[in-house]
Amino acid sequence: MKWLRFRLGDKHGFGRLDGDHVQVHDGDLFTTPRPTGERLPLAGLTWLTPCVPGKMIGLWNNFAALAEKNGWARPAEPLYFLKAPSSFAAHGQPIAPPAGDVGRIAYEGELAIVIGRTARAVSPADAPLHIFGYTCANDVTAMELIARDPSFPQWARAKSFDGFGVFGPVIETDFDHAQATLRTRVGGRERQNYPLSDMCFGPAELVSRLSHDMTLEPGDVILCGTSLGVMPMKPGCVVEVEIDGIGVLANPYG
Repeated sequence: MKWLRFRLGDKHGFGRLDGDHVQVHDGDLFTTPRPTGERLPLAGLTWLTPCVPGKMIGLWNNFAALAEKNGWARPAEPLYFLKAPSSFAAHGQPIAPPAGDVGRIAYEGELAIVIGRTARAVSPADAPLHIFGYTCANDVTAMELIARDPSFPQWARAKSFDGFGVFGPVIETDFDHAQATLRTRVGGRERQNYPLSDMCFGPAELVSRLSHDMTLEPGDVILCGTSLGVMPMKPGCVVEVEIDGIGVLANPYG
C-alpha cells in the first residue's frame, strides 16, 4: 500500500496511490486514515513529502561494500547525524545550491524508514511493529564542508541546507528491504546500484538501537545510509533514486 501527501490549490491532503489517481483519505495517516470516497488524478497535483517528520536521522557507514572499499571498520553501533526539518524537500521539488562557497554537493541515494508508532527502548523483535513503511531518499551533502574546519566536523551544517533532505514520493507499507535494490541515476546515467541487504544494521535493529538513544515519534524518518557510487552533482542535472517496490524519487538540482 502506497501513501502520499499532496497539494491541490489551497488544499493539502493525503491518500493511497491507485494507478494514476489518489484515493483521498482524512483522519490521521498513522492511526485512523478514513477513505472519503474522493478520487483525484495525479496530474495537476503537487507532491508533498509523504509525511512531516519531527526529525530525520541519517546513518553513516552502514553498508559493507562501501566500508570495505574505503578501509573502514564495521561499526560496533549505528553512527548517525540529524538533518534539520527545514531541509526537507518533496519529489519534483528543485534542489537549490547553497549560497556561498561550501564546495562540491553530492547526492546519496538511500532507503528511508518511516516510524508509525512511538518507539522508546524497543527490542529488535518489537521494532517492526513501530515501522509504518519505507520511502526513497536523497541525502544531499556539502561533502567538502564536513572536514573544512579540522577542529570541528560540520555534519549538521553539511547535511541541513534547505532542500538537502529529499524523500518520497510515497510511503510503501508492504516492503522487504532484503529483496530490493536501489539505483541512483544522475542526468539519466546510472551512478549507484546496490542491494539493500548489504546493510550493517538492518531496519529493525536500527529502530531498536536508536529508540534507546531517543524517542522516535510517528512520522520520524531514518535514512539507512548509502553505498558505492556517491559523486558530486552538477547544476542542471536531475537526480533519480529508484527502489524496487517503492518507486522513483526525482529532483532537479540547480
